[in-house]
Amino acid sequence: MKRSRRTKIVATLGPASDTPEMITKLFHAGADVFRLNMSHLPREKLPEKIEVIRAIEREAKRPIAILVDLQGPKLRLGAFAEGSAMIANGASFVLDSDQTPGNADRVYLPHPEILTALEPGHSVIIDDGKLRLTVTEVGEGRVVTRVEVGGRISNRKGVSLPHTVIPVPAMTDKDRLDLEAGLNAGADWIAVSFVQRPEDMAEVKALAAGRALVMAKIEKPQALTRLDEIMEVSDGLMVARGDLGVEMPLEQVPGVQKRITRGARRLGKPVVVATQMLESMITAPVPTRAEVSDVATAVYEGADAVMLSAESASGAFPVEAIATMNRIAEQVEKDALYWDILTAQQRSAPEATASDAIAAAAHQMVGSLGLNAIMAWTHSGSTALRLARSRPNATVIALTPKRETARRLAMAWGTHPIVTNDASDVDDMAFRAAKFAVRERFAEVGDRVIVVAGVPFGTPGATNLVRIAFVTREHAARA
Repeated sequence: MKRSRRTKIVATLGPASDTPEMITKLFHAGADVFRLNMSHLPREKLPEKIEVIRAIEREAKRPIAILVDLQGPKLRLGAFAEGSAMIANGASFVLDSDQTPGNADRVYLPHPEILTALEPGHSVIIDDGKLRLTVTEVGEGRVVTRVEVGGRISNRKGVSLPHTVIPVPAMTDKDRLDLEAGLNAGADWIAVSFVQRPEDMAEVKALAAGRALVMAKIEKPQALTRLDEIMEVSDGLMVARGDLGVEMPLEQVPGVQKRITRGARRLGKPVVVATQMLESMITAPVPTRAEVSDVATAVYEGADAVMLSAESASGAFPVEAIATMNRIAEQVEKDALYWDILTAQQRSAPEATASDAIAAAAHQMVGSLGLNAIMAWTHSGSTALRLARSRPNATVIALTPKRETARRLAMAWGTHPIVTNDASDVDDMAFRAAKFAVRERFAEVGDRVIVVAGVPFGTPGATNLVRIAFVTREHAARA
């Protein structure tokens, strides 16, 4: 199944897309990656859900990536005596360690580590920004705040702390169990929520032990202070704009999105732009013009993937949302300005390695010769990611003997992964590359394709060969 775009689409599964029939429709509408959100999916249902996706993969004969998104530490208030209370602007309101049901003056905060970490001047945001408090006084087991934005406050509402480094790891006991379940069921990517520091990512990568790639969700302002370190240790990045927009001024989020997108591209690591991309399609069959522009901006920026959350998980029009996102990406990539923008952004020189030099040479050859496909033989996927990093105006067809590598590359910009036996020698490498280019409809008889590989074959990270292959009638006959 050849996609006519290079930007990938991530679809979140949920009640609106719970059946094999609906998941199949989402795939055919354009989904390349399926996200399983462990905040809502019971752990025991994870293997069943993954097997449904694998059955679709086998039928379509196209690798599909599965992203298991860990919930992370959720901070919530305790309960109120009457279920809720009204707090007025300018009033004093206390968060404390007393488990007695709350009222209009105070409420239990079942997170003692927060009470010790808060300082005067820190903000406390409740219920996704509907209520805002400022810490005025810190005592033993209690914090006094001033209500900046009041209203009705109710049981178990979420708490966000934009100015406070929370002294807890990104992994909870639930996350550890969910992680192991995801790895055992065959997840390709693991997304880590509420990352604050590179150590959060290092912990998950150590637990994953190479069984899946690990993606950092950037949704807390604290992560931005150590962003370069987090990007370095992560396998991929997600710009989680919803939570970012709660914990920092909304007007700063677009700049953060560009910073993360360009930083990830510079490192050659997949980056996903997520949250509220086609939000109105939860209830409407068409998006707003502003939402279309938002998706287009992410595509122009060169994001590896754009993601749908509630639109595909619980909305009334999940298939239409995927199809709409697919059309937007296709149209943007046909625009002449698209390539001008991508080229203008490409400022970093290749690293001083043979692999990066060959990737840069392949990119230049695509431009000089007007080729449509780069055939990349790869074991770990690093060769394909290096090629995709420079955003060539050609599809990177990743040929790999490892099915897990092909699935992981389904997240990466401009890659078309194929599972096949490794090449036996240089001639076999070139012949089968040209054959696959014809079979997948990226080349015709008389065309040329670039072939990139490492010799000796089967050695990860040893990209050291680039070759131009001519597509002949024999290739077409064998395809």
